[in-house]
Amino acid sequence: MSPFNLKSFKKKMLQNKPILRRFLTRQENNQPRGLDKVMHQENVEVWKDMDCLACANCCKTMSPTFTNEDIRRISKHVGMSAQAFRDKYLYLDKADNDWMNKAQPCQFLNLDDNKCSIYEVRPADCAGFPHHTKKKPLDYIHVYKQNVEYCPATYKLVERMMYRMEGEKLK
Repeated sequence: MSPFNLKSFKKKMLQNKPILRRFLTRQENNQPRGLDKVMHQENVEVWKDMDCLACANCCKTMSPTFTNEDIRRISKHVGMSAQAFRDKYLYLDKADNDWMNKAQPCQFLNLDDNKCSIYEVRPADCAGFPHHTKKKPLDYIHVYKQNVEYCPATYKLVERMMYRMEGEKLK
């Protein structure tokens, strides 16, 4: 596996994000048969060349949503009350009523090695990220439209799907 260059990814993503998002919108609007099969097959290929620890861009630039169960589990793990944990690390996004990190990068990301210090009790949102293996991919197109900007694996997955389904190759 070759070293990952986040700066190069960001440049490529800025150039191609509109194309990838339009492709996803077409899939959402047309709902092609076999999309889930294509997605799952391409996902297997994507992970042959990806290493999350080489990137951690999600932890550096995004916030997971924290469920009440996540807060209970993580606060216990770090030896805090749930309220103290919320007060120190989270804010309530009033628009969605979601608990989110106050700051990025994530307070639990070790920037030396991109490892999560609470990996075994991390939020469910983190455990499921980048959400490629959902049974009904069409229900998550809105998530892929967002994640294509932050996650090189999602970018690569959508790029591969676009080439396979429409024969279009990105620069």
